[in-house]
Amino acid sequence: MVTLPKKNELGFFEIRLESIGGLGANLAGKMLAEAGVVGAGLNGVSFSSYGSEKKGSAVKAHIRFCDINTNIRDTSPVERPHVVGIFHESLSKTVNVVSGIYEDSLVLVNSTKSPEELKEKLKMKGGTIAVIDAIGISLEEKNRVNMAMLGALFRLCPFLDPEIMKNVIRKSLEKKYPQAVQPALNTFERGYNEVNFQTFVLPEGQEMPAFVRQDTPVLGFATQPMGGVIVNPGNSILKDLSISRAGMMPKFEDDKCIHCAACDNVCPDFCFVWDEQADKKGRPQMFLQGIDYQYCKGCLKCVQACPTEALSSLREPDGYADEHRVPHRFDLAAK
Repeated sequence: MVTLPKKNELGFFEIRLESIGGLGANLAGKMLAEAGVVGAGLNGVSFSSYGSEKKGSAVKAHIRFCDINTNIRDTSPVERPHVVGIFHESLSKTVNVVSGIYEDSLVLVNSTKSPEELKEKLKMKGGTIAVIDAIGISLEEKNRVNMAMLGALFRLCPFLDPEIMKNVIRKSLEKKYPQAVQPALNTFERGYNEVNFQTFVLPEGQEMPAFVRQDTPVLGFATQPMGGVIVNPGNSILKDLSISRAGMMPKFEDDKCIHCAACDNVCPDFCFVWDEQADKKGRPQMFLQGIDYQYCKGCLKCVQACPTEALSSLREPDGYADEHRVPHRFDLAAK
């Protein structure tokens, strides 16, 4: 009989996946729950919560496991997770991805950074940080990030049988996408084998941050501004869309650009920055200055449209976007 390593007061072992649309967290949650129910003989449930159903928007997947004799009558979001899977490291810019963790919770991050660097970035005091380069693995194996993350999650949850998960992968893909079965299995195995982790003990005298429910609204009937003013509109220049990039970004090389604006015509978020200058004959012409990466979602439509090699796809290095960002003039004016 499988024994869960930890349980909350209701008898549940809970997992929360933090992701963006398009990385497969919803499917990963369903497959994870199926492997626990079918393979480990546990009771389990999986469901997701998200806003607009589009690529790049924030997504959460929630998974609960319990003993076969315990009933699951709770479908509320997982607020106090024993395991957190962060599919996109940059989510920490705008989302408190480690909200509600215990001092001994496991936090898995899709990243190339070390556990020590991530501890600083996530502002964690205690817990275990596991790291897997899920994007790198998925690009090399020509598969999806969720398979690498699933492999790492199975390594962190020893009560789950990875062989059962492989059968779930085969069953899910072999009918419609038989060519994707082996790459998915390879990606899963690499995620299982290549994850590394480090435990940080909560320093003596310190406590974990007080738990605050994520669904508690900041603005209520007593705190909202007069007239119901929208203080954080979706079209604000302060919005940072860089969390939508799933590992790839366009790289701009000015010396190869012919300033034809083909890239700007296909860009859905007006990321390209232009300036009027005189051409060789002294006539006014618009010249491309660069990319405002704050608004770039990494769709790479511009790379496909570019008639020269001025734009190419690049695996995003840490800090590259901030270093090479060319801000729009309205951003400069706002500052």
